[in-house]
Amino acid sequence: MKVLITGANGLLGQKLVDLLRRQSNTQVIATARGANRLPSEWDNYAYDEMDITNARQVASVIENHRPSVIIHAAAMTQVDDCELNREKCWRHNVTATGYLLQAAKDIEAHFVFVSSDFVFDGSYGPLNEEAQPSPVNYYGESKLAAENLVKQSLVSSAIVRTVLVYGVSHDMSRSNIVLWVKKSLEAGQSIRVVTDQWRTPTLAEDLAMGCWLVAKNKAKGTYHISGEEMFTPYEMAMTTADFFDLDRSLIHKTDASQFSQPGKRPAKTGFIIQKSKTGLGYQPHTLWEGLEIMKAQI
Repeated sequence: MKVLITGANGLLGQKLVDLLRRQSNTQVIATARGANRLPSEWDNYAYDEMDITNARQVASVIENHRPSVIIHAAAMTQVDDCELNREKCWRHNVTATGYLLQAAKDIEAHFVFVSSDFVFDGSYGPLNEEAQPSPVNYYGESKLAAENLVKQSLVSSAIVRTVLVYGVSHDMSRSNIVLWVKKSLEAGQSIRVVTDQWRTPTLAEDLAMGCWLVAKNKAKGTYHISGEEMFTPYEMAMTTADFFDLDRSLIHKTDASQFSQPGKRPAKTGFIIQKSKTGLGYQPHTLWEGLEIMKAQI
């Protein structure tokens, strides 16, 4: 099987390349905008530069490699940036997905699209795959629009939705709630963390495994891939402090009303992952296990 990955320089992309390059009978084509930023010691994969917003380049790269599966992990994911730069957000998250779908159709590749819990309004959770999307910010709108493109296309495809991804990128260039809490507390900084949002946080390695299970089985439809435990960000922060033996008294409760952010966040999402567990054999780590994996990498 030949698998092409978009967004290979990102956190999920890195984990996908590392997982898939270790699989037998699997060729991996890593793609991203600009130079290859994956570890120099990695082998058993090829890298090709590809700007997903360039239709001609997308068509050329995919026609050249002719993968049997495309895992589309690239996206503009910063919620506030998407709210403030809507044209750019739409170009990266929706228009680019259309280019990739057309290229996948031309070579009859299976297409795996990575989406988000932010397609939901946050009025309740956890949610299964049948829940009705209704985004409350532009990032969520763009991901839902891209999902609809995937569903409306004639391409063999699957949608993988995920929640609050955390993990360690090899160059430590990308932060997330766990790394932010750890860095802040180590520096002796007090932090305010919200108690009125709920998520099922996802270890990046687990998300990569979920995408791979979908890809290798050429599964179709929508799958929720996340952790299984529901936490508020405050509870995640406290767990992180306890795990790394840091001063939890520096963590202070607050709520979302105290932050003025351009993009509204859904209050309660989190996923029911029974379909992925039963249909794919997906089994996520607990948060504590995820922190142990991160500690080894750090």
